[in-house]
Amino acid sequence: MATASVRLDQDLVEKATIMGKALNRTMPKQIEHWAKIGEMMEDNPDLPYEFVKQAIISKAEKEVGKLEPYDFG
Repeated sequence: MATASVRLDQDLVEKATIMGKALNRTMPKQIEHWAKIGEMMEDNPDLPYEFVKQAIISKAEKEVGKLEPYDFG
């Protein structure tokens, strides 16, 4: 993964540090998380936040092999 240095508002950094600590993420990972959500919301403006959040969780569950078969019957 490529990295880049960017200047961020101190208030954003402080909020990301607090939220990251509460959610067991580093400050940079918290900002990445917010950016991912923002990108998904802009790409899908009709979807509610909770749906986007669950889509992110579902993708993570798939990546670690925690999916269960769904019975349509």
